[in-house]
Parts: sequence; C-alpha cells; structure tokens
Amino acid sequence: MSRIASVLLPLPLPEAFDYAEPEEMGLCVGDQVAVPLGSREVHGVVAALRPAEGGNRPLKPVAARLEAEPLPERTLDFIQWAARYSVDLPGGPLAIALRGARAPKARPERVIEATGAEPGRLTPARARALAVARTGPRSGTDLARQAEVSAGVIKGLVDEGALAVRWIPADERFDAPDLTRTGQALNASQAAAAGLLQAMMAEGGFQVALLDGVTGSGKTEVYLEAAQAALAADPEAQVLVLLPEIALTQAVIGRFAERFAAAPGEWHSEIPAAQRRKVWDGVATGRCRIVVGARSALFLPFRHLALIVVDEEHDTSYKQEDGFIYQARDLAVARGKIEGASVVLASATPSLETLRNAEAGRYRWLRLATRHGTARLPDISLVDLRETALETGRWLSPPLVEAMAETYAAGEQTLLFLNRRGYAPLVLCKACGEKLTAPDTESWLVEHRYTGRLVCHLTGFSMPKPERCPHCGATESLVSIGPGVERVEEEARTLFPDARIAVFSSDTLWDAREARNLILAMEEGQIDILVATQAAAKGHNFPNLTLVGVVDADLGLRGGDLRAGERTFQLLAQATGRAGRRDRPGRAILQTYAPEHPVMQALQAQDRDAFIQAELVERELAGLPPFGRLAAVIVSGPDPQALEAFVRQMAELAPNTEGVQVYGPADAPLGLIRGRRRKRFLIRSDRTIDLSAYMAAWRARIRPPGAIRVAIDIDPYSFF
Repeated sequence: MSRIASVLLPLPLPEAFDYAEPEEMGLCVGDQVAVPLGSREVHGVVAALRPAEGGNRPLKPVAARLEAEPLPERTLDFIQWAARYSVDLPGGPLAIALRGARAPKARPERVIEATGAEPGRLTPARARALAVARTGPRSGTDLARQAEVSAGVIKGLVDEGALAVRWIPADERFDAPDLTRTGQALNASQAAAAGLLQAMMAEGGFQVALLDGVTGSGKTEVYLEAAQAALAADPEAQVLVLLPEIALTQAVIGRFAERFAAAPGEWHSEIPAAQRRKVWDGVATGRCRIVVGARSALFLPFRHLALIVVDEEHDTSYKQEDGFIYQARDLAVARGKIEGASVVLASATPSLETLRNAEAGRYRWLRLATRHGTARLPDISLVDLRETALETGRWLSPPLVEAMAETYAAGEQTLLFLNRRGYAPLVLCKACGEKLTAPDTESWLVEHRYTGRLVCHLTGFSMPKPERCPHCGATESLVSIGPGVERVEEEARTLFPDARIAVFSSDTLWDAREARNLILAMEEGQIDILVATQAAAKGHNFPNLTLVGVVDADLGLRGGDLRAGERTFQLLAQATGRAGRRDRPGRAILQTYAPEHPVMQALQAQDRDAFIQAELVERELAGLPPFGRLAAVIVSGPDPQALEAFVRQMAELAPNTEGVQVYGPADAPLGLIRGRRRKRFLIRSDRTIDLSAYMAAWRARIRPPGAIRVAIDIDPYSFF
C-alpha cells in the first residue's frame, strides 16, 4: 500500500471511506473507482489521497480505476460544500453529479468529410456535395440531403478518395462555437447592459450581476453577449445556462445554436441515457463548451466554467424538495465562487433575496426598463367577482368573455391562465360530505376528465373515478368542486365552438417534444385560445397573443406560505407579460375576490417597486428573508405516539443560541403522506448566524429510531 484513498460514495453515508491504493494504480483526486463495500462492489470518487503512515488498521484495497472521466477537483469541492450548506450527506449531491457518468456510452458516429483530393470527374452534383462537405463533417444522410444529391453520389466520391469516412467518439460530437457571428441589433438599454456584462467577463473572477428587465425586454440577447465574451476570452471556457422548465429549453437552445452556429449540450430529466452520457463526457473533457439545462446541470463536471446564467432566477422550480434538498439559484452563486466564474441572474420579477443583494451592492444591478422594439407592456384591469357574479357552473366572467370574443373576432390569441391541473381540484360526496383522498394520505384527489381518473399529485396515486361513494356507497353523489384547466377549456369550447383551443399542462403534454410542438403551434397562430398552467407563463414569446385572462388571481394567496404575496406577484406578472409582445397592444384581465389586496393593486398599476418596498418592510419587521434566515425540519414516522415522543425529545435538544428561534413541533398541514405521520419545526435566525452550522449541531445531538426520518430544508419554499 503506497497511499490511502478516501473514496466518496453516492450513498447515504456520513463521510468518505478509506481504502488502500495498490502501488501500481497511480490514483488522482477525482478518479472514479470501484471499491468493496460489505459483500458488494460499488463505484465512487477519490476525494483525497494521503501517505500511508502510522496506523495499524488494515484497509481493503481499491478494486479498480474506472474507464471514466475524473471529476474536476472544484466540482468535488462544490459537491461537499453543497452537502454542508444543506445539512445533508455528501452522497446525495455526488449521486446527482455522477448521473451522466453511470449512463451507457453513446455509440461512435460515422461521418463523412472532405479530404482535399479532387475526383476524376466533377459533375454539378459532385461539386455540390464537395462544397457542403468542406464546411465540416456530417453523416452521409445529412450530407446528401443538404447537397441535394443521391447516396450514390456520396459513395462514388468516397470510392475515389475525395471524401473519407471517419468515426467520431460520442463526446467529440460538439461543434466549436463560431465566435465571429454577431447577434441581433440591441437597443440602447440592452447595449448598455451587454457592455457591462462584457466588461465583467473581461475582468474575470467571481462576480454576480442581476439582469433585471421587464417581460419582453430582450434579456436573452443580453446574456448571449455575455456568453460570447466569456467564450472569446478563453478558448477553454465553458458556459452554463439554467432554465426552470424543460419546455423553455428548446427555445433557448435554438437561440444559442443560431448565434454560435453550434448546438449546445442539453441537460434535463427527459433526454435519453446515451445523450446524457455524451453531454456528461463532453463537459468533463471540455469539448462541450455550452450547456443549457435544468437545475441538476449545476452538478456537471465542468473543467473551465466561466459563466453561469440563471434565467427566471425567481422561479420556484429551482427548489429541489425531494431527495437532496437544494435551491439551485443559491447553489449557482456558490459554484460561481468556487469556480471563480461570473454569475448572471436574469428575471423580470427578481426574488426579494436577489433584489436585496443588488440594493446592498453585493450584485451588479443591470436594468432593462422597456420592451424591445415597438412592443409595450399590456394594460391590466381587475374584475371584482364580488360585484360581477359568475353564472352557476361558470368560471369566466362576462367582462373576460366579452374581451375573448373581441380578440377572437380580430384574429388574435387569448391565454386563459389557471395554475391548477386537471378538471377539478376536489371530488366530494354530496350525500355524506366525504372528500376523496389518496390512501394513507390527506391530499385530495384531483379529477381528470381526459383520462377519467382521480389523481393525487403529491404521491402519484391514481384510480378510475368510482360510480359510488367509497365512504357511504351512495350512487350518483360524487360532485366536482372548483375548476382546473380542463374545466376552463370545457367552458371555452362551449362559448367559442369554432375556436381552436388547446391545454398547456404537465398532464396533457407527456414529454418535451409535445411541449415544443404546442409552443410552435401557438407561435405560428394555429391556436386561438390556450388554457394553461404556469408552464406557459415563463419566457415564451407568442407574437399574436393580445389577451391574457387570469381565471383565479387569488389562488396563490391562500394558505400559510410566507412568500405567498411575492410568488403570486411574480407568477401573475409573468403570465400577463405574455400579452402584446410585438407591435400589437396587449391587455390582461385578472378575476379576483380581493381587488384591494396589495398584490392586485401593484399588478394593475404595474408598480413593482412599490410592492417590493412594502413587502420588504413587512419582512424586515418580522426578521424574515432576506433580513433573516429560515430552516425547516420535517420529521415523519408510521407510529403517531413514537413520533410525538421523538419530536418532543428533539425540541429539548435544540441548541440554545441567541438570534435563533425554534417554533414547533407542530402537525404539518399535510399530516399524513404514504402512511407516515408528519411533524414540523420552523427555525428563524438572524442573518449573522450560520444557520447550516446550527442545524448540523442540532442534528448531531439526535439519534432517530429506525422508523423515523428527519429531513432538513435550508431556506424552505414549501410549508405543507
């Protein structure tokens, strides 16, 4: 044994395990290895190496070094930092980081390229094929299609040596970005912001900028300029663009491909395994210089990460709430610091935490106050549903229906926005009052008319809608309460039978391809009325959309969410901002029972700054983020008595620290999920407190029994 290798494993283990390095192996930090663990062999990553001096403990040897790209040292540093910050085990973020490395390798691709030799006979068809081949290698099918020749022409040129066949490994299939191409013409505001970002790239090192622009102001074009500057400054530099929704990925990929004549790497849960491995290897080797992806792309093994862009940085989709719990926006800033990279946070409705950092001067604040070109922000009006009564069984008010009729007659498009999936959020028995819930869960079952099923969106349980009440057995007694997007679509079809109507929801679009097709149909004017959840409220550009109707503007304000006002304002501002994005003026109508609410007043007046300042004053008085910090602890177990006894003991063991308040234990709003009872603690601390360290110290004092689980959530976004 020459050295001791500390190997980090993608398993729920508290620390790296030590193994003996065989003398001939020559390991390096970051190498992927196979090691014995009990009776099995597992794969991990070398986190540290040290001399085998002293100690008499026999160590098992590393079984093998794997034929896989190593993790860069700064990626390992980030993984371990993320685990400490989230008060979790390092195996969680490591498993995310290795997800692509465990996928099967893509097969090498057969391409054809020009050799420089001339054929014996040069026909017009052969000349076209050679001209296309000289622009770069491509498959035989693509070459024949682009040159408009037959496969026989290509084969003849290969036989004569004018073209040659080459096999390209999967991770080499990334075209180098063309940095000589220029983007779209920028207005004065965009050009000023782009100039500041380009200067930031030239300075290098860790810096953070907030790109704060109203909807339709052209933020993407501005950060494309930043990406161009980062890639031009260093031939090995890499750029990561994070997006909150898979549906947005294709549009942004198209913008990058158009700008740089090279498609970026795509990373999200729906890409095939071989494609995932190709991107992972391409990032690790440095051949893939641009990645566009969802939050987990933050854990890819970048070699020379120079720029991270977090688009729609306010979006709650950046919060991962299952497994390893993290907020990708915050971790993006941390990774930028570890990598020495610049970070751009872009949004029309930035989070209060980001705005506070910009106001305090910790982030550069770049503002785009006007829409690009001749477009202007939509006019927003409120419909007071207390005074404008809805017809029985209807959810669209007369003013909204009238506006829809005018829009349809003008050949323009309407977006009906309701952030509630399915047909109805609740099914109950009018005979006994029973509310249908999922087994061993207090979550209501949502009715879906398209499939005829009742679905729990929390656990995934589904069942056909029964003919009898499962509780009392009454027939024809189950009624649907409240609207979902399917119910609103049904009403729209009744009102406008000749209109082309579609639903944009995660229940109606099964994959990224279907979402892409629907977005394209909307952009091309093939849809008259789009009924949509929040998936359509983010970053899409529908040129002919001039009316947005918000069916239930109050929906996000209900419940005990501490960020309810902020999140509702952000979501509705994004939704209404879809209207009037070209030369046609837009308008938005919000149906509400609380038009006097500060959120509704700010939306109508389009006075974001006044709302933000009022919200900040309330947060500061309460010591809530961004002026304080929060953590949540969720404790669950199958036995209510054992759970109650444990959480009371846990409360007694909480460290007594000035500047920290512990609230609870209390029953969670959803007290039963999958047969497990749930209790919650909420912890508030001053900004000067290292809340992660406090939570780690508390966790070290407790020893949960085997059946009880404890999950810690730093900066919680969900309070159910």
